[in-house]
Amino acid sequence: MKKITVVLLLVYCSLTYAAFAQSDIKVAIVITNPYNFERKEELVSVSWDDVISKYPSIDPANFRIINAITQKEVAYQLEYRGETAIQNLLVQVDVAANNSLKLILQTGKPGLFTAKTYSRFVPERKDDFAWENDKIAFRMYGKAIEGTSEDAYGIDVWVKSTDKLILNERYKRGKYHIDQGDGMDYYHVGLTLGAGNIAPYVNDTICYSKNYHNWKILDNGPLRSTFQLYYDEWNVVGMPVKAVKTISLDAGSLLNRIEATYQYKNNIELPIVVGIVKRKEAGTMLLDEQKGIMAYWEPQHGADGITGIGSILLSPVVSMQVNNEQLLTQIIAKNNEPIIYYTGAAWNKAQTITNAKAWFNYLQIFQQRLQQPMKVTVHKAND
Repeated sequence: MKKITVVLLLVYCSLTYAAFAQSDIKVAIVITNPYNFERKEELVSVSWDDVISKYPSIDPANFRIINAITQKEVAYQLEYRGETAIQNLLVQVDVAANNSLKLILQTGKPGLFTAKTYSRFVPERKDDFAWENDKIAFRMYGKAIEGTSEDAYGIDVWVKSTDKLILNERYKRGKYHIDQGDGMDYYHVGLTLGAGNIAPYVNDTICYSKNYHNWKILDNGPLRSTFQLYYDEWNVVGMPVKAVKTISLDAGSLLNRIEATYQYKNNIELPIVVGIVKRKEAGTMLLDEQKGIMAYWEPQHGADGITGIGSILLSPVVSMQVNNEQLLTQIIAKNNEPIIYYTGAAWNKAQTITNAKAWFNYLQIFQQRLQQPMKVTVHKAND
């Protein structure tokens, strides 16, 4: 009798565990790459509405994501975009060409994820706003530096040779023009657009705004950091103009996504340029108006190495040109309608992209990925 009781108890426990395990697996996300090139370290956005439509009882603070093949936990981020409600679920994945990846959402406390992106206002360094990921770092200049000998209009690049987040340490050291084993700041910006900033362009003249005045962080890692910079009204050939720039940097990416919105009273088309500053010595350039790719591989800068800069425009390109100071791509803005483009940089001493051909190829593949996004479906795990 005791043996029968024990056997029945074991069967009951096994069935109960199986039922619990099955019910614990709530949702499957399938990410499909139907194209003939690999997607490496790509951040995929899944609509949170799609998740809760299949899993309405999900607790945002108590779920894990598991790779269905490897059974390893996958890092994720809940993206808010500055709202009080969750907007998207972000995951960073590798998907082979013509292949799919299945992720399982299940109840459970998630592991601790190492942050791969970060941004912050830097009041101790004359109102810089700085941001980085595991590949590269950038900064923009604020009001405190305006009108001084250090003033600069464009996007600055801080090259990196580590996957660690280094902004705070570099500001603390205060010697970021010297490579202390993790990269440095040797990029030249000055009174130019630097590494892909954007500004009105009227009568063959760049109408620079003053430096940003206010800022707002919308999300801050671990996989994507997004923030906004607000610019005071300035005069563009007699017309008052304001601007807001929303900048995002994803883990694993060398390029920022920039959404620039110009506000003015006249309902006209406003010529705009995205620019990349040149060095005095000869570099290597790519100007592809059809694909909207503008790129520059700088000349060797002594022991500091070489920086590659590139911008990908999603708006129709009016023209591309090179003047004495900058590479410029002209597009058209409309009042209160965002312009979206990508811009960023690579450093040869990071040992990933070491020549102009590799840099231009990276930009072309990035542009191809933008045109051919992966497909994402969300369904109940037992469907």
